[in-house]
Amino acid sequence: MKENTILKKFVLAVSLIGPGLFLIGYNIGTGSITTMAKVGAEYGMTLTWALALSCIFTYVLMVAYGKTTLVTGNTALFNIKHKIKNGAVLAIYIIVALIIGEIMALMGIFGIIADLIQEGSRLLLGGEGFSTLWITAVLVTVLYTLFWFGSYKVFEKVLVFFVALMVGSFVVVFFLVNPSISTIVGGLAPSIPNEPGVLQLIAAIAGTTCSAAVFIIRSTVVVEKGWKIQDLKNEKKDAMVSASLMFVLSVIIMAVSAGTLHVMGMKLDNTVEMISLFEPLGGRVAAFILILGIVGAGISTVFPIILIAPWLISDYTGQPRDIRSPMYRILGFIGIMFGFGMQFMETRPPLLMVFSQAFQAFILPAVAIPVFLLINNKILMKSHVAGLKENIGLGAVILFSLLTAYFAVAEFF
Repeated sequence: MKENTILKKFVLAVSLIGPGLFLIGYNIGTGSITTMAKVGAEYGMTLTWALALSCIFTYVLMVAYGKTTLVTGNTALFNIKHKIKNGAVLAIYIIVALIIGEIMALMGIFGIIADLIQEGSRLLLGGEGFSTLWITAVLVTVLYTLFWFGSYKVFEKVLVFFVALMVGSFVVVFFLVNPSISTIVGGLAPSIPNEPGVLQLIAAIAGTTCSAAVFIIRSTVVVEKGWKIQDLKNEKKDAMVSASLMFVLSVIIMAVSAGTLHVMGMKLDNTVEMISLFEPLGGRVAAFILILGIVGAGISTVFPIILIAPWLISDYTGQPRDIRSPMYRILGFIGIMFGFGMQFMETRPPLLMVFSQAFQAFILPAVAIPVFLLINNKILMKSHVAGLKENIGLGAVILFSLLTAYFAVAEFF
């Protein structure tokens, strides 16, 4: 009887944090792994403060977007389009910017996956391994076939296993590396190393954690969850769980990199260098665990990325979301074809991946400022208009978004 009670409580707890778990799976992927690993490799734990701020502000924006959705019953883009002056133009800008950012991320993901599978084939079979072009072609064909038939849910169960394996492995290596708590806490003190590239990495930390896409998608997930304003307390708990787990998982990846790549003097400019993250485990088994985990994490984010364009268009136009409709299938095909992008570029996948995350930070003000206007609209929000604490938090988010947007482009001028 006691075991049944515990099980029921666990199921209830999970049901209350549905959108948060969805966004963790969407957000903690190849982009987060690459960005946090590169940060740890180059600067150790000194930029932990940027990660902490990003996760705090992620919570603030999640709650704000969730609250406006709960009160109005409408998604983010709908509210921006109809409830803000010139909102239609802003909504279109958000759609275009998010699609561009996700396309860059998709190219980086396929590049990293192809490189790692090629390295895995080298370890397994010897020689030069499989061609990255053929690896990409097979992945694109298989994934689009699954997308066409709407079979992702079945495939997702396998991917969840690989992602869980990777996360578990990072936790094991974290304890093997055994970073001192003082080193992690010391990284919470704001400091910016005087080195080229550091500003873009700070922007990438913000972009991969406090991602503009997450807040737009979150409102849609909250609507589909069927939550109402009486579920505001659950929405806040959900946001807290999501932001907290993002911080914990990201800081673990950063610490593992700081204890391996940073010690070895690597900067993670090359995908294959990522295998050295699991050096403490040693041997080919460790390498395969990392390869399978990152490949699983990468593939699990491909479907949400190729869905983002039709999903946002449906949101903007008010059309139903039907994955088997002609629009979804055509735009999904166009999107997944960008997976071949790295085959025609000289830039290494990790560098493009970090740049794509920094680009997300560049468009963050476009989603931070609108929600401030929406949540302070008395006609729209009625008695649920933002209070002093919420406005202070959102004001801080806007300042942070403007600063990281500047960091994203500062080193190009």
